[in-house]
Amino acid sequence: MKDIVWDEILSVGVDEIDDDHRRLVNIFNLLNHSVSAGESPEYLAATLEELINCTVWHFSHEERLMLKHGYPAIEEHKAEHRDLIESARELQRRILQGGDAVIGDHLEFLEHWLTEHILTTDLRLGAHLSLVM
Repeated sequence: MKDIVWDEILSVGVDEIDDDHRRLVNIFNLLNHSVSAGESPEYLAATLEELINCTVWHFSHEERLMLKHGYPAIEEHKAEHRDLIESARELQRRILQGGDAVIGDHLEFLEHWLTEHILTTDLRLGAHLSLVM
């Protein structure tokens, strides 16, 4: 699987959110390389944990900005955050229980999970924040 390459199409126009997204893309790419290199399931689970933890922190950061700047779609955005984290945690549980190895399908799920959220939900948030910040 190819790395996610950060470029302006992924920018939401808010530097602090874009910085978070770059960090998430970098961790995703580390996980991708680790799968290709045949790292141990424990190492892959730890890298996935790092991705999840950074994502949780990032979502908290976004939600704080939404509250501060009166984002009208906050509840829908927060619900999507919860669903995304729940899906990633379920994947992690399956990997840790030995039922699943991290494979291309999982990486595709994570890539889609990350880029789709940025390109839809977060772009709308960025447009709102660009008007009010």
